[in-house]
Amino acid sequence: MSFEYAENAHSTHSAPNTHRDDDTAMALKIVVAGGFGAGKTTLVGAVSDIRPLRTEETLSEAGQGVDDTAGVARKATSTVAMDFGRITIHAGLTLYLFGTPGQDRFWFLWDELSEGALAAVVLADTRRLEDCFAAVDYFERRRIPFVVAVNRFPGARTYGAHDVSHALDLDGGTPVVLCDARDRDSGKDVLIRTVEYAGRMHTARLLDSVG
Repeated sequence: MSFEYAENAHSTHSAPNTHRDDDTAMALKIVVAGGFGAGKTTLVGAVSDIRPLRTEETLSEAGQGVDDTAGVARKATSTVAMDFGRITIHAGLTLYLFGTPGQDRFWFLWDELSEGALAAVVLADTRRLEDCFAAVDYFERRRIPFVVAVNRFPGARTYGAHDVSHALDLDGGTPVVLCDARDRDSGKDVLIRTVEYAGRMHTARLLDSVG
């Protein structure tokens, strides 16, 4: 297994700065999930202010018949533990991003990666939309707020947010947004939407509990 800090256009070679000058600074944990090849590693790498930590292995013949690569035949590597990145949305708000592995055989890691998470992003590939079912079910059962981000792959058919919501049988109000996981601004917009939605959900639940 290779644990590596991957380079990107806006990365820094210095170690992450964990010092907080502002006592009101807030750090939140966001999980990035979805099916195999949906773009989780790409999204974390695109938005991270630091060099993202990646745990990838090259796909081999041993995985044939175990990993479903239909629709992503060109994919040569796979996350086997997690991706990790960090982004400062604005002064006082930092997000720590934990990307989950996509294959079924690594789902045992999801509980640990999701522990203490404010919310999640479920990346969807419309060519393999059924791959999202497990992630959607996982976060709904654990009452972790999540946003479905439809990653726009070149050549893939375009569907509206309502169509995707209906196909995934999402609970009413669960946001569905379009994104390009390769684009930093697009990924950042998804994260902002996720934090905003999670804030509304947690506030509503708090009010219900005291009402």
